[in-house]
Amino acid sequence: MALGGIDCSSENVLVGMDSSDDAAVYKIDENNALVQTVDIITPVVDDPYIYGQIAAANSLSDVFAMGAKVATAMNIVGFDGCNHPKEVLREILDGGQSKVKECGGVVVGGHTIETPEMLYGLSVSGFVHPKKIYRNNTPRIGDVLVLTKPLGMGILTTGIKADMVDIKTTEKVASILSELNYKPSLIMQKYDVSACTDVTGFGLAGHACEMSDEKVTIKFVFDSIPMLSEAYELANMGIIPGGTYSNMSYIEDKVKTTKEYKNEIFFYDAQTSGGLLISVSEKDANDLVQELKNEGFLYSSVIAQICEKEAYSLVI
Repeated sequence: MALGGIDCSSENVLVGMDSSDDAAVYKIDENNALVQTVDIITPVVDDPYIYGQIAAANSLSDVFAMGAKVATAMNIVGFDGCNHPKEVLREILDGGQSKVKECGGVVVGGHTIETPEMLYGLSVSGFVHPKKIYRNNTPRIGDVLVLTKPLGMGILTTGIKADMVDIKTTEKVASILSELNYKPSLIMQKYDVSACTDVTGFGLAGHACEMSDEKVTIKFVFDSIPMLSEAYELANMGIIPGGTYSNMSYIEDKVKTTKEYKNEIFFYDAQTSGGLLISVSEKDANDLVQELKNEGFLYSSVIAQICEKEAYSLVI
């Protein structure tokens, strides 16, 4: 591995590179820990302002998954100044700033380089109590999993890039992608939650596999997983991102499928700015889902149960 020689061992590093957690956590004192993450993406829509919002939401999400609050963010930009006017860059940055402000953070700077392909994202810093960190690999047996956003984003954004998606659907996708996981993060902290992660490039299957940590088996009710029906036709046409196939290939030996499911490819679909995947006690699950829906996260659903370890990490 490229990072294999980096040593981040320190008594103050509470979450480092020894796991696949969403962000790093560094203890400052008994009541405060610094949470840090960074992410960039290429454009998923044509509108530069909305692209900035989606990229920022994607970057900020890792902090929310840890149960932390965003403090500051720095822009990271790869920009093709030869083929795009500076106004495009301004709109991207404005879009990103709007999302940082929405969750109470502030943009304090950044860095731009010349690149042949557009890139944008954020380096984000936040704070959390050292004893109130949500890890991505600590689900309890008996808990259920709640997902807060639908699957199919990778398929739809691939279709958008190919001009195969109508304006109404494109606007719907952009709205979901730019929606922050800020409120779901605050809401879940009211309940008995044992683990949390966000669903992004590794797809639901990949991130759930990380959550299982080969210590438990996660059993999914496939028909309960929220999916965007607008992506069905594209999937049937083979309009599927390469990352989705890579996800399937990488973890297929850890997945047991009890029967053939239509649209099973969605289970592996590489997402951008996906929802939170929350391991919560079964007694709190319905209340959590209802509160999420009351706050506008209408796709929120109970999709799986955490069980004793069996031969496979994931069962659908």
